[in-house]
Amino acid sequence: MGIGLEAVTALSPTGDSRAGEVLRLRREISRMQRRRSDDALLPLDPAFASLLPEEGLLTGTAYTVSPSPSLVLALLSAASRKGHWSAVVGMPTLGVEAAAAFGIDLTRLILVPEPADRWLAATSALAEVVPLIVVHPGSRARDADVSRLSARLRDRGCTLLVTESSAGEWPQSEGSIRIDGPHWHGLGAGWGLLSDCTVTVTARTRRAPQPSRVQVRLPGSRGLVEALGSELQGVAQAQRGPELTALPSLPPEASPRNTVLDRELSLWAEAG
Repeated sequence: MGIGLEAVTALSPTGDSRAGEVLRLRREISRMQRRRSDDALLPLDPAFASLLPEEGLLTGTAYTVSPSPSLVLALLSAASRKGHWSAVVGMPTLGVEAAAAFGIDLTRLILVPEPADRWLAATSALAEVVPLIVVHPGSRARDADVSRLSARLRDRGCTLLVTESSAGEWPQSEGSIRIDGPHWHGLGAGWGLLSDCTVTVTARTRRAPQPSRVQVRLPGSRGLVEALGSELQGVAQAQRGPELTALPSLPPEASPRNTVLDRELSLWAEAG
């Protein structure tokens, strides 16, 4: 039995007052997005292209991803720039301004920040009309519910990105995309500003069980994902603003205080 977008209204204590807005949203999505995606893949940012053998996200499947807001937004950005709708469920701290900086079309982004124990119902409802969904599970899902949701993903051609949580890894996952080794740049010993962060992104899938890794700036100097070791790195360096550089400490014999101030003090003492 299908679940419509009306189910999302039940997630809010003011659901009745928002019923009209949800119905309007459903009509708008249905008008602008086909109910079933005919695309076999959803695009990825070029910085992630070498991670997956298909160079994109398979539709009708689920992936386990690290609960990093930057990674989530980077994975949504390419599909959004192609005109696809997307949704994020259960991530109340996700920044809308950051999403816009990644190039995500906010007019085609649905947020369900605090679904509580209705996160699975919200995800199932959205999967009927939205081709790309990120969800942070609030609890462990029953095997039967996971199977029903997986069937809906296949039927609608929806791709689900499930962030890792205390509930454990998502069952029936096509693969995983994780980040580790974050290293921030721009700060020195008491000076500087954070400019960008280098991370290692690792992907494994059923079709490619051997891990595939790529180093990227996430976020880069412009707030976007930037590849390392390619022509994009040169572009990022050229567009980066001026950086602070620490001056080396002067030896005592070369110190301005010793060569100027101390001489003046010595002459003053002799005159006195």
